[in-house]
Amino acid sequence: MNRKLLLSASFIISAFAASAQDANRTYAITGNGTKDYFWMNIRQVDVSSGKIVQDVYQNNSTPFVLYDAATKKPVNVLPGSENNPTTSMVAAAAYDKNQNKLFFTPMRIGELRWLDLNAKGNEQRFYTVTSQLLNKGDLLSDESNHITRMVINADGNGYAITNDADHLIRFTTGKKVVITDLGNIIDAEVNKGMSIHNKCSSWGGDVVADAYNKLYVISASHNVFVVDIDTRVATFKGTITGLPANYTTNGAAVDADGKIVVSSANSFSGYYKFDINDASLKAELIEGSDMVYNASDLANANLLFQKEADAVKNFGAPVLQPIANYSGEGHVFPNPVTSNEFKVSFDGMKPGKYTIALSDLSGRAIQNKVVVIAGKAQVETVKITSALAKGMYFVKVTDAANQAVFTEKISIQ
Repeated sequence: MNRKLLLSASFIISAFAASAQDANRTYAITGNGTKDYFWMNIRQVDVSSGKIVQDVYQNNSTPFVLYDAATKKPVNVLPGSENNPTTSMVAAAAYDKNQNKLFFTPMRIGELRWLDLNAKGNEQRFYTVTSQLLNKGDLLSDESNHITRMVINADGNGYAITNDADHLIRFTTGKKVVITDLGNIIDAEVNKGMSIHNKCSSWGGDVVADAYNKLYVISASHNVFVVDIDTRVATFKGTITGLPANYTTNGAAVDADGKIVVSSANSFSGYYKFDINDASLKAELIEGSDMVYNASDLANANLLFQKEADAVKNFGAPVLQPIANYSGEGHVFPNPVTSNEFKVSFDGMKPGKYTIALSDLSGRAIQNKVVVIAGKAQVETVKITSALAKGMYFVKVTDAANQAVFTEKISIQ
């Protein structure tokens, strides 16, 4: 009996340790470690300590293959060419935990690329997608069009922002990547002249996401803006204090405690962290953090306010399982929903029993419907039984084994 208890305790401790390790896993875009400013290398960082864990990719030394994502064929790569995955340097990256991919955009190259972290073998496998929304021809040399902020949001999509904030770009992360330009970000009236478009105060930096579908832009000049994705309105939150004078905030990620950790591309002073709920936004040095590699970007899977969102979900209400795979392939229609019902297409799915669940953005369940699918092209109608406020919601479909089949974000108007 005691032996069983000890084994159970060991299992629980191991599970917590693995969970904490996973929460701290972060990827940094760094220089070579020779006081240089060539941000072309990918290193794994423990965000809780700011220490480098391992080298993932080193430009011009790590073997790799770059594939065209559409054709799945290797791209011809010449030494020193722009087809080396990071040769033109990288200022924006995002880690998708569900797909285990690190997305990024090389500067001055109109492509979305990603590193498949599941790939086996000695070569790192990169993929690239070219889009007219990213490839702006002569405009690629214009610094205002450089994508310097990127994150995977709570809705499962990736979001990227240009320096001038004139382009909020969304991309899906599944097998077929779809890129959409949502338009320019709009300054809130309460900003009182502090504009997210201003070059001196608001360009560069990074972006993190919260559990409620909002983005937090941290500019290179330490200023923080909260962006509502649905309205594209940016509200000035404040200015980070306590940083060294020459410390630009170029990378940002959320640690397991919900603090924002920042890194600098031009300083070797280590990593700092601050609490978004602290009105002073005062940053403190993470003692012992890396001072060898400057980092132009940080990327992990943590969301701000995740603990608070989990508490809301678990407080006396049935909840959905965590969103595992946002498809973005349009199984739900019409979208936006303008009446008291919507339809779900099961085209191509195996016959069997499925559950259609409607939830709010915090994951709180609103209603479920169990359906039995007999054919490959069946469409089911879902009547909305509750009086819902206008806004964004999730539709999640699970199979008989409670495994997520797809999740889509819908707008109810």
